[in-house]
Amino acid sequence: MKYLVVTIKDWNIEEYKEYSNKFKGEWHLITNKEELTLGNLKRINPEYIFFPHWSWMVPQEIVDNFECVCFHMTDLPYGRGGSPLQNLIIKGCKETKITALKMTQELDAGGIYRKTHLSLHGSAQEIFVRASKKISKLINFIITEVPEPQAQEGKVMTFKRRKPNQSEILINENNSIDDIYNYIRMLDADSYPNAYINYGDYRLLFSNAKIQNGRLLANVVIEENNA
Repeated sequence: MKYLVVTIKDWNIEEYKEYSNKFKGEWHLITNKEELTLGNLKRINPEYIFFPHWSWMVPQEIVDNFECVCFHMTDLPYGRGGSPLQNLIIKGCKETKITALKMTQELDAGGIYRKTHLSLHGSAQEIFVRASKKISKLINFIITEVPEPQAQEGKVMTFKRRKPNQSEILINENNSIDDIYNYIRMLDADSYPNAYINYGDYRLLFSNAKIQNGRLLANVVIEENNA
C-alpha cells in the first residue's frame, strides 16, 4: 500500500520522518502547493492522502478521486472553520479533541474516522508539536484498521478564521493577566503572527510568555511600526 502526507509545518514534517520508517506501506511526502496536482497523485496512487496541516483549499478533483483525510483541532461538529486553536483558547478551553475526518466539498463536514484528546496547555508551538504526535497515532489507526468514516452528530458550531490584524493586544480594564498570557501563547508558534502592542511609531512583539508570582513575563521584540 502507498500513503501520502501533505503538510507545510515543520513539526508535522519532523513527525513524518519518524513514522514513515515505522508504519507499514510505502510513504510519500508533499510540502509544496505546486506539487499537489491530480497528475502527481495518480502517479503515486495512494490508498489515503493525509493532510495534517494545509493552508489552501484542496482541488475538488483530488477530493473526488482519492480518500483524503484531514485533522481538525476541535470536537466536530463543534468548531468547524478557521483558527481552531486560537478560538478555543479565547473561549477559555483547557483541552480539546483532534478529529480525523474525511474531506468533502463542505468544509470540516465529512465523516469522522476517530477522535483523540489534546491538552491546550502551553504555547501554540508546544500544542502543535504535541498534536503532531497525536495525529501520527490517528494515521496509524486508519491505515491499520481501515475504519469507515461516520457521519457527524450534534449541533454545528462554526469558527471564523482570524486575521493578522487581530493579533494586537487591546488592553483595557477588563483584561486579566491570564487573558494577556493566553493571547500571547495562542499566537506563539513558527510562521504565526506574534501578539503585539502598538506604541507610537513602534510595535512590541511578544513571545515565550509565562506567569510567575502573579506577574507576566515574556520576550519582547521592538520594531518600527509599518502598519
